[in-house]
Amino acid sequence: MYKKLFKRIIDFSLSLMGLVMLSPVFLLLWLWLSIANKGAGAFFTQERPGRNEKIFRVVKFKTMNEKKDADGNLLSDAERLTSIGTLVRKTSLDEIPQLINVLKGDMSLVGV
Repeated sequence: MYKKLFKRIIDFSLSLMGLVMLSPVFLLLWLWLSIANKGAGAFFTQERPGRNEKIFRVVKFKTMNEKKDADGNLLSDAERLTSIGTLVRKTSLDEIPQLINVLKGDMSLVGV
């Protein structure tokens, strides 16, 4: 019991510190991606199974737009990836919003 509580306290504290320290980067990426996605939002959520198969929504920065072909089908991933999205993915900065999931208790930091 104490082990779980201690781990949760560490997860909460480190994710909060990470969000505070990375907030300038977070806000800048949010702005750039909002512009790159033409106002369609800077965040992407996806349902994933968590502990004990409980479903939660993971949050990431949205690095692709919603461009479609003439038939209304989404274009390939390579064609929808924005220029800033390429940089964000290469540097793994699209993972920063997952600290929100850690803060909420949906996810846990690994190796801590």
